[in-house]
Amino acid sequence: MTVPRLTFLKLGGSLITDKDQPETALTDQIDDLLAQIAAWRQVNPDRRLLLGHGSGSFGHHTAAKFGTREGVRSPEEYLGYQQVWYSARSLNQIFLSRAQAFSLPLIAFPPSACVSAENRHIQTWNLHPIIRSLEMGLIPLVYGDVVCDVALGGTILSTEDLFVHLAGSLRPERILLAGKVDGVFADFPRNQQLLPRIPADSDFSVFLHGSASEDVTGGMVTKVQTMQALCRSLPGLSVQIFSAAAPGALRNALDGGAIGTIIG
Repeated sequence: MTVPRLTFLKLGGSLITDKDQPETALTDQIDDLLAQIAAWRQVNPDRRLLLGHGSGSFGHHTAAKFGTREGVRSPEEYLGYQQVWYSARSLNQIFLSRAQAFSLPLIAFPPSACVSAENRHIQTWNLHPIIRSLEMGLIPLVYGDVVCDVALGGTILSTEDLFVHLAGSLRPERILLAGKVDGVFADFPRNQQLLPRIPADSDFSVFLHGSASEDVTGGMVTKVQTMQALCRSLPGLSVQIFSAAAPGALRNALDGGAIGTIIG
């Protein structure tokens, strides 16, 4: 099921929302990012793109209130599960609506509708519709969302969780994780010593700390460790963590610019 010349791109919740203000999308930033993607696609028609976005302030605050990632077992937690779903869905709809202005052929695949997990590990996901969308030149869109979990009742899977599962089948050439931070720093939170490269087989956890904003999916520590493990399992894969906040930065990364931190 390998898809040739495929890139996974995540636009992080910190980049497209104000993570410290509930339900606040940064629409001007979203528009700028979508414009850069559209411009890149125009000059790279043979490349394939799978896009993901975080939930940011549309998911993490509600999820933390109800403890949704840890499990869904009580009537109150069932209600929380639905509220997290609604928040994530609301941001996804904003994203899809704004993409129309840039003629980006996005087609959303909500995990809550098609993924089942066990202890936060994906067990079933029919990938054929996603693969067919890529073959047709469309852009599949996934996002952090609630899913049914046979052990926990329900949980939340981050976009990185989804990318890990998808990468095993689709074998992307690279994964780009765009956020607001310039990369991975050895001296967080001072952020003066950027690590330009992290080998997949090295232990950098001693240098890393969690997200400065509330993030129930683990922040930078989980992100780096997860991507290191993925690179070890898929030789040749490159993962890039970088800031796309500056004008043109996303296009630079899509074009192969060595910005931020590269894992692999």
